[in-house]
Amino acid sequence: LHFKELLGKVEILDAKTREKLCFLDKVEPQATIAEIKNLFTKTHPQWYPARQSLRLDPKGKSLKDEDVLQKLPVGTTATLYFRDLGAQISWVTVFLTEYAGPLFIYLLFYFRVPFIYGHKYDFTSSRHTVVHLACICHSFHYIKRLLETLFVHRFSHGTMPLRNIFKNCTYYWGFAAWMAYYINHPLYTPPTYGAQQVKLALAIFVICQLGNFSIHMALRDLRPAGSKTRKIPYPTKNPFTWLFLLVSCPNYTYEVGSWIGFAIMTQCLPVALFSLVGFTQMTIWAKGKHRSYLKEFRDYPPLRMPIIPFLL
Repeated sequence: LHFKELLGKVEILDAKTREKLCFLDKVEPQATIAEIKNLFTKTHPQWYPARQSLRLDPKGKSLKDEDVLQKLPVGTTATLYFRDLGAQISWVTVFLTEYAGPLFIYLLFYFRVPFIYGHKYDFTSSRHTVVHLACICHSFHYIKRLLETLFVHRFSHGTMPLRNIFKNCTYYWGFAAWMAYYINHPLYTPPTYGAQQVKLALAIFVICQLGNFSIHMALRDLRPAGSKTRKIPYPTKNPFTWLFLLVSCPNYTYEVGSWIGFAIMTQCLPVALFSLVGFTQMTIWAKGKHRSYLKEFRDYPPLRMPIIPFLL
């Protein structure tokens, strides 16, 4: 009899110590890794499925939840190695916390609540139009992100490690406070070229925000609800998606463009630094995504670059 007809056995060892944590007999050959994780949780409730990484080799890659036992290169007794990924938190919670923070923090500086700029400036308002415009743009950006998190994005991974939220919030909240402090400061001076500079920057910002949203919608339509299928994204009838002809991650291209627009509008150094740090991080993500597209799809369009057309 072949293994496929028999009920399999699965032993789960600790990847670090090789200690046997769990032995499952009578496992269906068609069982997925997700189902094995659920069985493992019954004996070890402290490790809920999202915390578990199961692999064939202690130092190997994590198996995907949808991997099927009988398709893995294992004998009648499968040995899987377990690593604890640490406390997990849902992506939605992470994004809502990351984005609600900057929205709220920026407004504290904009309304000049007490103890920020000194007593005589409490709840005063700036006389420069650009300061009010900057607040509208900043608030719009984060409200858009919050709404996209709730209604647009589909996450292929349900959770991320809890420790990441502290790192991410420090970055988003810290930069929001830093830029808001200077832009809303009573001594803030408007940009060098006045209204012309602000209008040009606003145009860049609005176009890039529309572009970013268009890409998010196009990516959403690629992946049916509840599935993890991956397809090559192509331009649609929406002109903003035509950037897909030249880059793999136009959502990042537009995101960076938005912040460059905001930096030109406010002529504020912390905004420029935030744009630079963001660009660096998004380039790393885009290169990773680009590599995985090339690996997964043989017919991937050769003209595309990760984030900047023809360059990077």
